[in-house]
Amino acid sequence: MNTSEEIEQAKKLLQDNGYQESNLWHIDDVQSRFKCSDIEAMKILTKALDDEYNVGEIISSIVSFGEEDGFEQIED
Repeated sequence: MNTSEEIEQAKKLLQDNGYQESNLWHIDDVQSRFKCSDIEAMKILTKALDDEYNVGEIISSIVSFGEEDGFEQIED
């Protein structure tokens, strides 16, 4: 099992490499709502986070906040 220090080091590694790591989801977020195994919880979590609607909403928010902060959008 990973210690809290190992998890913090992993988060720092992600952050240092350009990943947003402050909002990570865990199987506990599923298991606090459903009686299911760790594997089943991970499957539910993966489906939720990979959902096309959710991904689209995040991209839309990135565009909105970028524009709000005055950045020029790159056109395809």
